[in-house]
Amino acid sequence: MQERLIQVTSGGQVLEGNLSLPQNARGIVLFAHGSGSSRHSPRNRYVAGALQQAGLGTLLIDLLTRNEEQAEAVTRHLRFDIDFLAERLVAAADWLSRDPSTRSLSLGYFGASTGAAAALVAAAQGPARVAAVVSRGGRPDLAGDSLPQVHCPTLLIVGGNDGPVIDLNEQALARLRCPAEMVIVPGATHLFEEPGALEEVARLASSWFVRHLSRKATTPAIADETDLSVGLRRA
Repeated sequence: MQERLIQVTSGGQVLEGNLSLPQNARGIVLFAHGSGSSRHSPRNRYVAGALQQAGLGTLLIDLLTRNEEQAEAVTRHLRFDIDFLAERLVAAADWLSRDPSTRSLSLGYFGASTGAAAALVAAAQGPARVAAVVSRGGRPDLAGDSLPQVHCPTLLIVGGNDGPVIDLNEQALARLRCPAEMVIVPGATHLFEEPGALEEVARLASSWFVRHLSRKATTPAIADETDLSVGLRRA
Protein backbone atom coordinates (compact mmCIF):
# COMPACT_ATOMS: atom_id res chain seq x y z
CA MET A 1 0.00 0.00 0.00
CA GLN A 2 1.38 3.38 -1.04
CA GLU A 3 0.16 6.30 1.08
CA ARG A 4 1.02 9.96 0.72
CA LEU A 5 -0.21 13.42 1.59
CA ILE A 6 -1.27 15.40 -1.48
CA GLN A 7 -2.31 19.00 -2.08
CA VAL A 8 -4.99 20.19 -4.49
CA THR A 9 -5.51 23.81 -5.49
CA SER A 10 -9.07 25.04 -6.01
CA GLY A 11 -10.12 28.67 -6.30
CA GLY A 12 -6.73 29.80 -5.05
CA GLN A 13 -7.00 27.66 -1.91
CA VAL A 14 -4.85 24.63 -1.08
CA LEU A 15 -6.70 21.51 0.08
CA GLU A 16 -4.94 18.57 1.75
CA GLY A 17 -5.77 14.93 1.19
CA ASN A 18 -4.54 11.42 2.00
CA LEU A 19 -4.03 9.26 -1.09
CA SER A 20 -3.74 5.49 -0.59
CA LEU A 21 -3.02 3.13 -3.48
CA PRO A 22 -2.77 -0.66 -3.28
CA GLN A 23 -0.64 -2.43 -5.85
CA ASN A 24 -2.46 -2.93 -9.15
CA ALA A 25 -5.40 -0.79 -8.02
CA ARG A 26 -8.54 -1.43 -10.06
CA GLY A 27 -9.92 2.10 -9.51
CA ILE A 28 -9.81 5.15 -7.26
CA VAL A 29 -12.56 6.43 -4.93
CA LEU A 30 -12.70 10.10 -3.96
CA PHE A 31 -14.44 10.77 -0.63
CA ALA A 32 -16.75 13.75 -0.07
CA HIS A 33 -17.42 14.14 3.65
CA GLY A 34 -20.41 15.89 5.14
CA SER A 35 -20.71 19.09 7.13
CA GLY A 36 -18.65 19.27 10.30
CA SER A 37 -16.40 16.41 9.19
CA SER A 38 -12.99 16.09 7.57
CA ARG A 39 -10.66 13.60 5.93
CA HIS A 40 -9.97 12.26 9.42
CA SER A 41 -13.57 11.06 9.90
CA PRO A 42 -13.33 7.61 11.55
CA ARG A 43 -16.40 6.41 9.61
CA ASN A 44 -15.01 7.37 6.22
CA ARG A 45 -11.58 6.03 7.15
CA TYR A 46 -13.16 2.71 8.06
CA VAL A 47 -14.96 2.50 4.70
CA ALA A 48 -11.77 3.59 2.92
CA GLY A 49 -9.89 0.73 4.59
CA ALA A 50 -12.45 -1.76 3.32
CA LEU A 51 -12.17 -0.36 -0.21
CA GLN A 52 -8.39 -0.63 -0.06
CA GLN A 53 -8.66 -4.29 0.99
CA ALA A 54 -10.86 -4.79 -2.09
CA GLY A 55 -8.05 -3.46 -4.30
CA LEU A 56 -9.28 0.11 -4.72
CA GLY A 57 -7.34 3.31 -4.18
CA THR A 58 -8.83 6.05 -2.00
CA LEU A 59 -8.44 9.80 -1.67
CA LEU A 60 -9.81 11.36 1.50
CA ILE A 61 -9.58 15.12 1.12
CA ASP A 62 -10.59 18.13 3.18
CA LEU A 63 -13.08 20.14 1.13
CA LEU A 64 -12.45 23.19 3.33
CA THR A 65 -9.23 24.85 4.46
CA ARG A 66 -8.57 25.26 8.18
CA ASN A 67 -9.62 28.91 8.06
CA GLU A 68 -12.80 28.01 6.20
CA GLU A 69 -13.57 25.27 8.74
CA GLN A 70 -13.19 27.73 11.60
CA ALA A 71 -15.48 30.25 9.94
CA GLU A 72 -17.97 27.53 8.98
CA ALA A 73 -18.20 26.36 12.61
CA VAL A 74 -19.63 29.79 13.48
CA THR A 75 -21.55 30.87 10.39
CA ARG A 76 -22.47 27.48 8.84
CA HIS A 77 -22.46 29.26 5.48
CA LEU A 78 -20.66 26.58 3.47
CA ARG A 79 -22.16 23.25 4.55
CA PHE A 80 -25.16 23.62 2.25
CA ASP A 81 -23.29 25.37 -0.57
CA ILE A 82 -23.40 22.27 -2.74
CA ASP A 83 -22.04 23.94 -5.88
CA PHE A 84 -19.04 25.22 -3.92
CA LEU A 85 -18.31 21.76 -2.48
CA ALA A 86 -18.78 20.15 -5.91
CA GLU A 87 -16.28 22.59 -7.40
CA ARG A 88 -13.73 21.44 -4.83
CA LEU A 89 -14.44 17.80 -5.70
CA VAL A 90 -14.02 18.44 -9.41
CA ALA A 91 -10.65 20.05 -8.68
CA ALA A 92 -9.59 16.92 -6.78
CA ALA A 93 -10.84 14.72 -9.62
CA ASP A 94 -8.84 16.82 -12.08
CA TRP A 95 -5.74 16.30 -9.93
CA LEU A 96 -6.31 12.53 -10.02
CA SER A 97 -6.67 12.64 -13.81
CA ARG A 98 -3.25 14.30 -14.11
CA ASP A 99 -1.17 12.47 -11.52
CA PRO A 100 0.84 9.61 -13.09
CA SER A 101 -0.14 7.18 -10.33
CA THR A 102 -3.90 7.62 -10.76
CA ARG A 103 -4.63 9.04 -14.22
CA SER A 104 -5.31 5.62 -15.75
CA LEU A 105 -7.74 4.57 -12.99
CA SER A 106 -11.51 4.79 -13.24
CA LEU A 107 -13.05 7.19 -10.71
CA GLY A 108 -15.77 6.79 -8.13
CA TYR A 109 -17.25 9.19 -5.57
CA PHE A 110 -18.24 8.22 -2.03
CA GLY A 111 -20.33 10.92 -0.38
CA ALA A 112 -21.77 11.27 3.13
CA SER A 113 -24.46 13.72 4.26
CA THR A 114 -24.22 16.92 2.18
CA GLY A 115 -21.08 15.49 0.57
CA ALA A 116 -23.32 13.03 -1.28
CA ALA A 117 -25.09 15.91 -3.02
CA ALA A 118 -21.75 17.46 -3.94
CA ALA A 119 -20.59 14.11 -5.33
CA LEU A 120 -23.68 13.81 -7.53
CA VAL A 121 -23.31 17.36 -8.83
CA ALA A 122 -19.63 16.69 -9.58
CA ALA A 123 -20.58 13.43 -11.32
CA ALA A 124 -23.14 15.24 -13.46
CA GLN A 125 -20.46 17.69 -14.57
CA GLY A 126 -18.11 14.94 -15.77
CA PRO A 127 -20.08 11.82 -16.67
CA ALA A 128 -17.36 10.40 -18.93
CA ARG A 129 -14.81 10.44 -16.09
CA VAL A 130 -16.94 9.07 -13.24
CA ALA A 131 -17.79 5.37 -13.19
CA ALA A 132 -19.85 5.11 -9.97
CA VAL A 133 -21.24 7.01 -6.97
CA VAL A 134 -22.12 5.74 -3.49
CA SER A 135 -24.01 7.82 -0.90
CA ARG A 136 -23.96 6.98 2.82
CA GLY A 137 -26.72 8.58 4.87
CA GLY A 138 -26.61 11.32 2.27
CA ARG A 139 -28.73 14.23 1.15
CA PRO A 140 -28.82 13.49 -2.59
CA ASP A 141 -31.97 15.58 -2.85
CA LEU A 142 -29.77 18.67 -2.48
CA ALA A 143 -28.22 17.91 -5.87
CA GLY A 144 -31.47 19.26 -7.34
CA ASP A 145 -31.58 19.59 -11.10
CA SER A 146 -28.23 17.81 -11.43
CA LEU A 147 -29.84 14.48 -10.52
CA PRO A 148 -31.25 13.68 -13.99
CA GLN A 149 -27.83 14.56 -15.46
CA VAL A 150 -25.97 11.85 -13.53
CA HIS A 151 -25.09 9.01 -15.92
CA CYS A 152 -23.03 6.64 -13.79
CA PRO A 153 -24.40 3.82 -11.59
CA THR A 154 -25.43 5.26 -8.22
CA LEU A 155 -26.06 3.51 -4.89
CA LEU A 156 -27.90 5.25 -2.05
CA ILE A 157 -27.38 3.65 1.39
CA VAL A 158 -29.75 4.77 4.17
CA GLY A 159 -30.31 3.66 7.76
CA GLY A 160 -33.63 1.98 8.46
CA ASN A 161 -34.22 4.24 11.49
CA ASP A 162 -33.34 7.43 9.62
CA GLY A 163 -36.92 8.18 8.58
CA PRO A 164 -36.71 11.73 7.15
CA VAL A 165 -33.54 10.90 5.21
CA ILE A 166 -35.20 7.77 3.78
CA ASP A 167 -37.94 9.99 2.33
CA LEU A 168 -35.42 12.44 0.87
CA ASN A 169 -33.42 9.60 -0.70
CA GLU A 170 -36.57 8.13 -2.23
CA GLN A 171 -37.33 11.52 -3.79
CA ALA A 172 -33.80 11.70 -5.22
CA LEU A 173 -33.98 8.11 -6.47
CA ALA A 174 -37.13 8.96 -8.43
CA ARG A 175 -35.26 11.76 -10.23
CA LEU A 176 -32.19 9.75 -11.18
CA ARG A 177 -32.09 8.51 -14.78
CA CYS A 178 -28.97 6.38 -14.36
CA PRO A 179 -28.78 2.77 -13.12
CA ALA A 180 -29.52 3.30 -9.43
CA GLU A 181 -30.42 1.46 -6.25
CA MET A 182 -31.38 2.49 -2.75
CA VAL A 183 -30.49 0.07 0.06
CA ILE A 184 -31.98 0.41 3.54
CA VAL A 185 -29.85 -1.01 6.36
CA PRO A 186 -32.28 -2.27 9.04
CA GLY A 187 -31.89 -0.77 12.50
CA ALA A 188 -29.26 1.78 11.48
CA THR A 189 -29.49 5.47 12.32
CA HIS A 190 -27.99 8.40 10.42
CA LEU A 191 -24.36 7.80 11.40
CA PHE A 192 -24.54 3.98 11.22
CA GLU A 193 -23.15 3.69 14.75
CA GLU A 194 -25.03 0.49 15.59
CA PRO A 195 -23.09 -2.82 15.75
CA GLY A 196 -22.53 -4.13 12.25
CA ALA A 197 -24.12 -1.14 10.50
CA LEU A 198 -20.94 0.50 9.23
CA GLU A 199 -19.57 -2.91 8.26
CA GLU A 200 -22.63 -3.36 6.06
CA VAL A 201 -22.05 0.06 4.48
CA ALA A 202 -18.45 -0.90 3.73
CA ARG A 203 -19.55 -4.22 2.22
CA LEU A 204 -22.18 -2.60 0.01
CA ALA A 205 -19.85 0.18 -1.12
CA SER A 206 -16.98 -2.22 -1.87
CA SER A 207 -19.23 -4.46 -3.93
CA TRP A 208 -20.64 -1.50 -5.89
CA PHE A 209 -17.28 0.05 -6.66
CA VAL A 210 -15.55 -3.22 -7.53
CA ARG A 211 -18.40 -3.98 -9.91
CA HIS A 212 -18.36 -0.63 -11.69
CA LEU A 213 -14.80 0.71 -11.45
CA SER A 214 -13.48 -1.69 -14.07
CA ARG A 215 -13.40 0.64 -17.05
CA LYS A 216 -10.84 3.18 -18.16
CA ALA A 217 -11.27 6.65 -16.69
CA THR A 218 -11.88 7.98 -20.18
CA THR A 219 -14.71 5.53 -20.93
CA PRO A 220 -18.30 6.30 -19.87
CA ALA A 221 -19.96 3.71 -17.67
CA ILE A 222 -22.28 1.50 -19.72
CA ALA A 223 -24.94 -0.47 -17.86
CA ASP A 224 -25.70 -4.06 -18.69
CA GLU A 225 -29.28 -5.33 -18.81
CA THR A 226 -29.34 -6.06 -15.09
CA ASP A 227 -28.45 -2.44 -14.35
CA LEU A 228 -31.23 -0.75 -16.28
CA SER A 229 -33.82 -0.50 -13.50
CA VAL A 230 -34.05 1.93 -10.63
CA GLY A 231 -34.59 -0.12 -7.49
CA LEU A 232 -35.18 -0.07 -3.75
CA ARG A 233 -34.11 -2.99 -1.58
CA ARG A 234 -33.32 -3.78 2.02
CA ALA A 235 -29.95 -5.08 3.13
